[in-house]
Amino acid sequence: MEINILGNNHSILDQYLAEIRDESIQKDPLRFRENLYRIGELFAYEISKELEFTVNDIITPLGIAKVPVLKNQPVLATILRAGLPMHNGLLKIFDRAENCFISAYRKYTKKGGFEIEFEYMASPSLENKVVILSDPMLASGKSMEIGYRALFSKGKPSHVHLASIISSQQGVDYVVENINDKNVTLWLGAVDAGMTSKSYIVPGLGDAGDLAYGEKIDSK
Repeated sequence: MEINILGNNHSILDQYLAEIRDESIQKDPLRFRENLYRIGELFAYEISKELEFTVNDIITPLGIAKVPVLKNQPVLATILRAGLPMHNGLLKIFDRAENCFISAYRKYTKKGGFEIEFEYMASPSLENKVVILSDPMLASGKSMEIGYRALFSKGKPSHVHLASIISSQQGVDYVVENINDKNVTLWLGAVDAGMTSKSYIVPGLGDAGDLAYGEKIDSK
């Protein structure tokens, strides 16, 4: 599995990463969502470099230009609900892409632990298509694995790009160990060393879904 870390390279992405982490800026949900949206756009640009292009003759008012264009649009998949702003950023760039939505959530146990529950998936056929599966936070890695496995119920993709903005090192290790496939690429904005007992990334940014859409009542 190839791993690409896009942050900490002195690009505008680092500015957006700083803002989504900043607890004072996080108080503005609109700003938080907009930053996830813009980060999604930047991820789309970087991932596009790995996609297949074909050279077309484009007629201009003064002649013909040979221009590389995408041979096929990828399918954009995300895990609800936290993934929606990043997904919309990706969709802004891949504006003709088909879309896939996966419903998964943390189901907490009486002992304080949790399991990832898969509920629902709406998707086109994924047979022999390139899929970009986005989830802004890669904490334990279990949600991403479940989302990845769910894709294959709709066909076998030719390649899957897994995209997360902030990851724990444990999450990266889990994904590498449990999704051992040469046709998978992992894209990350930043990798943090720590994680709490409840699988929140440290320093991380908190709960991306709550910051974007408001606090929820956890399933018990």
